[in-house]
Amino acid sequence: MATSNPTAPELASSYSPAGLARRAAYALRRAGKVVWRGDGSPADASTAVVTFAALTDRLKRYLSSSDVQRIKEAYRFSDAAHLGQFRKSGEPYITHPIAVAEVLVDWKLDAAAIQAALLHDVLEDSGVAKQELASRFGPIVAELVDGVSKLDRLRFDSNEEQQAESFRKMLLAMARDVRVILIKLADRLHNVRTLDAMELEKRRRIARETLDIYAPIAHRLGLNAIYRELLEQSFARLHPLRYQTLQKAVLAARGNRREVLGKIFEAVRRALTAAKIKAEVYGREKTIYGIYHKMAEKRLSFSEVLDIYGLRIVVPSRADCYLALGVLHALFKPVPGRFKDYIAIPKVNGYQSLHTTLIGPYAAPVEFQIRTQEMHHVAESGVAAHWLYKEDDSSLSELQSRTHQWLQSLLEIQSQTGDSAELMENIKVDLFPDKVYVFTPKGKIVSLPRGATPIDFAYGIHTDVGNRCVAVRINGDVQPLRTELRNGDVVEIVTGPVARPNPSWLGFVRTGRARAEIRHFLRTTKRQESVELGGRLFAQAASQLGLAPQDVTDERWDALAREAHAGDRDELMADIGLGRRLAAVVARQMALLAARDAPAADGEAARPALNVASAPVVVRGTEGMALQMANCCNPIPGDAIVGHMRRDLGLLVHQLECRHAQRARRADPERWIDLQWAEDLTGMYDVNLEVRVINERGVLGRAAAAIAEAESNILNVHIEDEGANATAIHFKIQVQDRRHLARVVRSIRHIKQVQRVTRKSGRAHSSDES
Repeated sequence: MATSNPTAPELASSYSPAGLARRAAYALRRAGKVVWRGDGSPADASTAVVTFAALTDRLKRYLSSSDVQRIKEAYRFSDAAHLGQFRKSGEPYITHPIAVAEVLVDWKLDAAAIQAALLHDVLEDSGVAKQELASRFGPIVAELVDGVSKLDRLRFDSNEEQQAESFRKMLLAMARDVRVILIKLADRLHNVRTLDAMELEKRRRIARETLDIYAPIAHRLGLNAIYRELLEQSFARLHPLRYQTLQKAVLAARGNRREVLGKIFEAVRRALTAAKIKAEVYGREKTIYGIYHKMAEKRLSFSEVLDIYGLRIVVPSRADCYLALGVLHALFKPVPGRFKDYIAIPKVNGYQSLHTTLIGPYAAPVEFQIRTQEMHHVAESGVAAHWLYKEDDSSLSELQSRTHQWLQSLLEIQSQTGDSAELMENIKVDLFPDKVYVFTPKGKIVSLPRGATPIDFAYGIHTDVGNRCVAVRINGDVQPLRTELRNGDVVEIVTGPVARPNPSWLGFVRTGRARAEIRHFLRTTKRQESVELGGRLFAQAASQLGLAPQDVTDERWDALAREAHAGDRDELMADIGLGRRLAAVVARQMALLAARDAPAADGEAARPALNVASAPVVVRGTEGMALQMANCCNPIPGDAIVGHMRRDLGLLVHQLECRHAQRARRADPERWIDLQWAEDLTGMYDVNLEVRVINERGVLGRAAAAIAEAESNILNVHIEDEGANATAIHFKIQVQDRRHLARVVRSIRHIKQVQRVTRKSGRAHSSDES
């Protein structure tokens, strides 16, 4: 962000000799001839840090003269827009867009992306309208700039919500054009490089946001060079003492490692040369953050982490990778279980290499990465390699395809998500780099985050497969749906025609797509069920008031919705079904509208009086989330029932004789309605039984068998020892209705050790022993 224009003291100081020199240099800088130091003072060419003239020279190496001219126009526009604005460090603000553009030039991005990088803050800091950018530089550049902007001119309820909404907009723009995120990552990279000028609290907030959001995005896109620097810079600002301590320890340890590394290098070079494999061998320096993360994650000491040496071997072809692997395994002994082939099965961000760990000289473990030059470019530049290396499009098309699929999945997640904060939560879950690779029954490889479950797999295949998932076979065996998948598992999803997502799945799914799809289904289904239930409750209330069908017209629904500040009739019905509005109140409002619109003429019969004998609301017990059975009495078909309208929670069904219901109904009678069961019921309903028995061997098994013979399902069982050779067995079972329950009870009473069977409910215990 730019700072405001200079204050009076700053203006006064600008007329000092140093200030006059700075102003003169600033005028020259606008011509692209002056660079600036970090303290805001002008520097000569020998200390050049940022200069547009140097940037122009680099652009000419791969862009046409017309493209370079358009970029110069964007620079001049940005320079004028930011005139008088300075960074916290004291530098003119234009140095920041130039620095961002330099990162994109390293990737050899196209002219539109470089223009957008130079203009990326003009909407945010200079009040320039998007339409003006579109008219001067074209709609593509304007869309790129808009996708990166932080939306400071919009107002949100909280800073967290503002960040989440900005993140949502960036992701959607990124899904349309990946250059948006490349510009944003370059912007964030320069910002973290210059964080020292910020206040401590802001410095820590930006560093944390970078670690949580931007670094994982860079990793997901395969931008490993930027990924590593974002981690290093953020860690240094977030934990400066830890960073400095580890940095000193690494510098001190380098001398001790030099001899071992030298022997490894020499042995590897000789072996590869003898095998006639042309290769470049590099040492891989561990980053400070990488050392810290491994120490924290695996609870290792500094020496244990640093004792592992890292080398990278770059060879001409894919076949040479495997030949080099054979040479290394003949030279040093491999560590079992530490070989990974990311060439045959690339990571989702396009990364390809062979990884192996060997035991080198002095029994030191050595980690090798073996890759081709092209794989190395993709590993460092990821999706940006599309602009860098075009010699072999076939190898990059798969990476581009995977990136496109991921970006499209972001759009799908966004469309199913309720708000920006929820989207941010879902996407953050999807950005962690650790992956497992599993197979469909037909052999297709599916990549999922580590810790993913069959539910994540099902939603990864198709939304309908996830929504209708009822069971899973992993490697041919039936397993629980919350089972964590492992590399190489063959996963087969079993679906059911009437199955639906369970809210408990949200407790163990790992992917953002699965989480978003489950929440979307539950929200949509709850609304549909609430509208249906609200319609029935309104119909009952309307009949009690004597409203005829012709009184309830669409025009009156529209008028009623306007008066109630609701969107439409369905919203009113959903509010009734969820208990936010009382059906009787809405029905009275409808009656008033009907009376107002059609007053009775002379001699016309008066409207019918309140019909207190009208039929109660009919329920099935299977309406879903809008209707629930009370746990205190567990009503089942055949019981007399009443309903309690709970605000935002729908209708709760109690037995008429439930003591809790009777007490609550006396306190708030308006929220209670009479109910009756539908006639053609097919569901199963929970009921609690207490079975008192003589404590003898096998009595529990016989009681369970009796329940099963009566075609009932046991949900739960626990035992209380009451002494004197007596035991109470508590069963939670499922039955169809009271007749089915009576059949279960009779089956249990045939056991000679059973003394009494009692149905537990909110009223006094009763014995259903028919």
